Amino acid sequence: MSWDFLVPVCVGDLVKTGGINQYVVQDVVPPKHLPSYLSKFKAALRSQGSLCILEHFDTGYSVLQHCNSAELAVKEDTLELLVQVVSGLASSLPALLLSTSVSGGKKGKAGGEGLLQWDSEREKVLQALVQLLQLDIRSLWNLSLVEEEFISCVTCCCYKLLENPTISHVKSKPTRDCIIHLLGVLIKKYNHLLGASVKVIQLLQHFEQLSSVFAQAVAVWSTEYGVRAIIGEVIREIGQKSSEELAREGSGVKAFASFISELGSLVPELMIPNISVLIAHLEGESNTMRVAVCEVLGEMLVRVLCGDGLDESGKADRDRFFDTLQEHLHDTHSHVRARVLQVYTRIVNSKALPLCRYSEVMELTVGRLMDKSINVVKSAIQLLAAFIAHNPYSCKLSSADLKKPLEKETTKLREMKEKLEENAPVAVIKASELWAAMEPELLITDEKEEEDDRATAVKIAQYLRSDEDTSELSQNLPPTPQKEGEKEGEDGELKKQEMLVQYLRDTETFALQVERAISVINSMLYWKTTSVVQEAVQFCVTVCEFSVANSVSGVRKMLPLVWSTDAAIKDAVVQAYRRLYLNPQGDTIRMKAQTLVDSLSELMVDASLGTIQCLEEIVQEFFGSSSNLQSTVVQVLWERFTGKRETSGLQRRAAVLLLGMAARAEREVVLSNLDTLCSVALGEKVTEDFLLARDAVITISSITDHQSKGAPFRLPQDHQLFTCLTQAVAEGKHRQSALFSFMEQAVRLIYFLAESPDQLCSRLLQRSAQGSQESNEQVNCVCLAQLLALCGCVAFWQVSHLERSVSAELRRRRGETEEREEKEKGPSMANESAMEEELGLIGASAEDTEAELIRKICETELLAEENLLCAFLPLLVRVCSSPGRYSHPQLTTAACLALSQYMMISPSVCEENIRLMFTVLERSAFPVVRANAIIALGDLTVRFPNILEPWTQNLYARLSDEVPSVRQTAVTVLTQLVLKDVLKVKGQVSEVAVLLIDPEPHITSLALNFFNELASKDNAIYNLLPDIISRLSDPERGMTSEDFNTIMKQLFSYITKERQTESLVEKLCQRFRTAKTERQWCDLAMSLSLLSMCERGFKRLQECWECYSDKLTEPGVYQPLLSITAKLRRGAKPQFKAQVDEFEKRLTAVHTRGLENVESPEMDEENQKQGGSTEKTVMQTPQPARGRPRTKRDAVMADSETPKVTTPIARTSRRARLRN
Repeated sequence: MSWDFLVPVCVGDLVKTGGINQYVVQDVVPPKHLPSYLSKFKAALRSQGSLCILEHFDTGYSVLQHCNSAELAVKEDTLELLVQVVSGLASSLPALLLSTSVSGGKKGKAGGEGLLQWDSEREKVLQALVQLLQLDIRSLWNLSLVEEEFISCVTCCCYKLLENPTISHVKSKPTRDCIIHLLGVLIKKYNHLLGASVKVIQLLQHFEQLSSVFAQAVAVWSTEYGVRAIIGEVIREIGQKSSEELAREGSGVKAFASFISELGSLVPELMIPNISVLIAHLEGESNTMRVAVCEVLGEMLVRVLCGDGLDESGKADRDRFFDTLQEHLHDTHSHVRARVLQVYTRIVNSKALPLCRYSEVMELTVGRLMDKSINVVKSAIQLLAAFIAHNPYSCKLSSADLKKPLEKETTKLREMKEKLEENAPVAVIKASELWAAMEPELLITDEKEEEDDRATAVKIAQYLRSDEDTSELSQNLPPTPQKEGEKEGEDGELKKQEMLVQYLRDTETFALQVERAISVINSMLYWKTTSVVQEAVQFCVTVCEFSVANSVSGVRKMLPLVWSTDAAIKDAVVQAYRRLYLNPQGDTIRMKAQTLVDSLSELMVDASLGTIQCLEEIVQEFFGSSSNLQSTVVQVLWERFTGKRETSGLQRRAAVLLLGMAARAEREVVLSNLDTLCSVALGEKVTEDFLLARDAVITISSITDHQSKGAPFRLPQDHQLFTCLTQAVAEGKHRQSALFSFMEQAVRLIYFLAESPDQLCSRLLQRSAQGSQESNEQVNCVCLAQLLALCGCVAFWQVSHLERSVSAELRRRRGETEEREEKEKGPSMANESAMEEELGLIGASAEDTEAELIRKICETELLAEENLLCAFLPLLVRVCSSPGRYSHPQLTTAACLALSQYMMISPSVCEENIRLMFTVLERSAFPVVRANAIIALGDLTVRFPNILEPWTQNLYARLSDEVPSVRQTAVTVLTQLVLKDVLKVKGQVSEVAVLLIDPEPHITSLALNFFNELASKDNAIYNLLPDIISRLSDPERGMTSEDFNTIMKQLFSYITKERQTESLVEKLCQRFRTAKTERQWCDLAMSLSLLSMCERGFKRLQECWECYSDKLTEPGVYQPLLSITAKLRRGAKPQFKAQVDEFEKRLTAVHTRGLENVESPEMDEENQKQGGSTEKTVMQTPQPARGRPRTKRDAVMADSETPKVTTPIARTSRRARLRN
């Protein structure tokens, strides 16, 4: 029997009685009978195949009807059976469809039910549907048109599945792919294109996670199924959305943007015809859409519109897209600017940027380094690094190296042009041109001679035209082949030369822009933002690898970051140095080692002590690791140091210092070659290079870093090392400044390594004193300076030896004695000693005894009459106290430094000479003496803080020294003392604040670093601000308003807490009462305007109205306070905004009319309370406010006078006070 099968609109239509031959469900099976019916269905499927569904369709419908009450096993079995039926029909239907037989559509419906209910079987059902719909099933319907209801039945299931939140996850990829292919079949074969495009837009508006899914789907539909129109439909719908619609949709905007961006990355070539629709969003308010469109443009430029094979249309599109991207480098939103820079980075990395645009984009990128947004700055640094890494110009970029070749080639080009101009034929004026020039003059003639002139002109014209014919005939003759070839060759050479000159100019421009970028990025190495610092470090590595001029400066500047507390920054610097210097290139291990040594030596040339210490941290890590290069590197270093390979003096010094760094990781590197060091650097030729000798001594001292818990490592006094050292120091009567630094390191090494170093140094002093007698007075001064410097070194290291080495040895011996006694004691005694040890009695008393012993030795024995050091102290005092008599610079410097080292010995010596030391600090004519004195006094402040405390003001006074080096030393020393809590922070810090406007940039950065560190201490700057303001606004200082404002802007940037702001408002308002000049009023008002005022702070400002209201007539007070109201009004709530407006009106009224003519709120309240007593009040004549006596007080308040109470003082209005 055959039926007319009509696809029902809903499931219930299958049970309704239809027409003749129309199929309906005959019997709905009850739930309890379903298992038995399913068994029959299974048996029929095995025996009859897929066509058994004609008899058992009622069973499948019954399961669907009783879905909620049926058992899970029943539903799973039904789904499996229906999938098998649909799969079987898909293979057997083609023959049936050709004979227009029955069946088909109901299977799609049956499959759909499983699709909706079982997650685990979705993929099978979808594959079955795809298999079915790929058949030509149009013959199942009249007129061979598939009904829309059938298509909707399948598509609704697909779109419902896509609403699942997990559909975009990786685990859902098979299901996702089946849905995409199923919809692709429907779009291609069943006219679902329009419906799909509308549904894509609708789902994107509500489900943000579908952006990547639909981007993949649209790409598949347009490529694998050839339906390119779907892209146009979807893009047109998105492009037509206005800014208002996008603002309302919220998350839909993100989904649209993500969809566009991902679709552009999948099929950029298909996006080009539709990009004009999206370009309109670049002018919209949605920054997310602007980013997406820019990313699409970038993908097109990288993957489609690149290369030399573009036609004119493609080139025009490329140039237009690049212009658009460049415009959005200055977009109003930082996110757009950052993403456009990232798009350019991808373009540059793909080598898709035309050469003619390099310079322009580079200049714009360097400008973005000053952007306020951190993300934009990071993206700009990354783009600049990409420019350098993929630049088409040269592997080595240096504007200095390019200058000479450019001048040479430019001169050559000019000569070639001049030569061509000389050989060029003389220009012949055509007759027609001559006639055109003569005709106006011929026509302007007098009327009297008009006829004669015309006749003459006609004759001239005839003559010229005949001449013209002759010249044209000669021009039409064919040229000589030989001359034409020469001319073409010369033109070709000229064009080549022009291209070469242009290339060199572009290269020089690019190199200059890179050098400019380097100077900006180097300053970012010490920013507080970790990610920016990391990008700056990577950029420094890139420019160094490409040998850009001045690139080593950045590499050296980032070296101190190895001490950074931020692990990410420290690791970035270590990895950078490892990449640049510790991973050398070479064919053999020997070549790699030589390259590594060359690189490190170059870095150490002219390096400061701080740089060497930082580099030591990295090199030590290299030698501490298990690298196969270590032994070869050490061998190369010894060869350079000993001179086996011809090297310069600087390289020898670098080699010996690097050996010292290696010795800190492995002591035997130096200890096994101690004789070599002594013979090469400290032997007979020591006087030729004291710097090499000094560095060798530093290297030898590195072996003392490995002291174990046992007895300290010491060498006997008669060791060759000490013989060489004493001889070099005693006989080194040279005027070299290097001798002093060598002498200091030599004495230090003696105290570190020698047995009984005090005896050895005593003999050294005697020998030096005996050998310092010479006739020449100038030489005597130098020798005396060396002797005094040696005395100071011995005194200093003797104290250090007692307090470190001797004290450590006493502790070690005491520990051994206690362990030995512990073993000898019985159990009862052991328990008693353990109890005393727990109470801290034994160790504490023993340590106190040892410290007291050391202190007593320093105070009584070191400078006793029988001690040699005592003999030099009077001489030091006499030299320092008589600068007129002892005016030699070296002598004065050495004596001052030695006296300070003597003062370290004991408090008594310090107290006796402290006044002399400060006199030298203030009055010495030599800046180096003043700088040394500051350093020495800083050390003395740490050692004897109570003695130095009264002299603190004198230390701060050096911050205003006229010599920059002295100011720099002073701020460095004071920074250390203040941040280590050695000095109490008081109002004198205002002297450091003045250095924020110092003309020397380095001093300014040191002062800025001081306040940055001070701000990390709780409330430190907040407590100091009122006193700093009073001191800086003091008329006697004479600071300009501009400088004061600059300093205050920096200091107030550290005030971030609301409570601090509130309290400062009150403190500053109270200072108006003690300020006595208009300038001080203006400075206080300006300070108030710099605060980040909040609602509570504004309330406090209103409460303190009486403090400043009588000064509002001054514009310098009124304008800053008015600016406060402007700031408060931004984003304020209506109620608070009304309060601000009222306060502003009050300010303006007092400023324009004066306080006496403006009623205050307090006056209004009092009038309301007093009621009828107003007339009596009016009749009283108050005395003028200006006639009241004022107490004269200085604007600079002492600490005791600074207002400490933060609660407002309750005051009545001025008129009320006068009335009462």
